[in-house]
Amino acid sequence: MSDALSTALGELSVMTAWEAVAVVLAIAYLLLAMRASLWCWPAAFVSTLIYTLLFWHVALLMESVLNVFYMVMAVYGYWQWRWGGKLDNEGVEVHSWTLSRHLVVILATAVASLVVGYVMATYTHAAMPYLDAATTCFAVVTTFMLAYKVLENWLYWVVIDIASIYLYMEKGLMLTSLLFVGYVVLAAVSYWLWRTRLWQPARAQLA
Repeated sequence: MSDALSTALGELSVMTAWEAVAVVLAIAYLLLAMRASLWCWPAAFVSTLIYTLLFWHVALLMESVLNVFYMVMAVYGYWQWRWGGKLDNEGVEVHSWTLSRHLVVILATAVASLVVGYVMATYTHAAMPYLDAATTCFAVVTTFMLAYKVLENWLYWVVIDIASIYLYMEKGLMLTSLLFVGYVVLAAVSYWLWRTRLWQPARAQLA
């Protein structure tokens, strides 16, 4: 019994240490993204690599798959921001979507979340499959929005991060839960910063 406890505590200690590294890099990613800095993407790549393994370990399967996607998107985001998706172009600028476009995206993503959640609940051992699926599906869409510098991506992140706080607390990932509390605040601040960045050229033209 004592050997099993020691082993469990040892595994928890190692997991917490790696979680701490991932949290630090994730904070660096968001702070850099707030400033629309290209270097947010390398920080995101390493952080999500660690989280891929951590989430798989605690049976948050879709979160693990999501972080594999994040790794790919970190490479794509770097390319998109640096060259605008083309090696001979400048990077993309902050812009906004129409309300109708957002409604279509939200509806389609919600349907996809229900389908994925059902499959996970039926065929896998995933914990909280529907919430896991919803945060994952919406995060995938929102990451594309971030890569294309769509202003409202930060509002999506506020909602996703609030749901994620509960998800991670239920699985004992307390450092990550605290990270996502900070994410909610920083996402709101990021929205304000990007909104200011978007409207500055228009104000300059009117001046």
